[in-house]
Amino acid sequence: MADLGDDRRQHLAFIQDVITRMNSNSFSLKGLMITIVAALGALTVNDDNRDTAVFNLAIALLLVLIFWFLDAYYLKMERQYRLLYEAAVKDKAELYKMKADDYYVCYFEVLFSKTMWPLYLFMAVVLIVALFII
Repeated sequence: MADLGDDRRQHLAFIQDVITRMNSNSFSLKGLMITIVAALGALTVNDDNRDTAVFNLAIALLLVLIFWFLDAYYLKMERQYRLLYEAAVKDKAELYKMKADDYYVCYFEVLFSKTMWPLYLFMAVVLIVALFII
């Protein structure tokens, strides 16, 4: 491998740090979503008032959808920075350029990617079924 200059190595490290941060944000969102939905589910199970239970489940469903869209946004940005990283490795990106908007990643492909839809769709379906059972 050709010797990369210190500036290029530092640029690649900066990009890698952003990729790591986006991945960490995505992982944190999943954990937070599961925690909140579980808490709302526990409140629903212990509540004898049907209206309150339906409200809790509806809020949980709305939160699942919000977290799904937000998580997809972070994954989209991560993929854009991966493309920027690849371009920087091939010396096709301007040195210290950190703007990844020039690299197109389809938001809807990310939203329904195999790493996204199973978890969020499962959570949404469980909540919808629970709404119909109550």
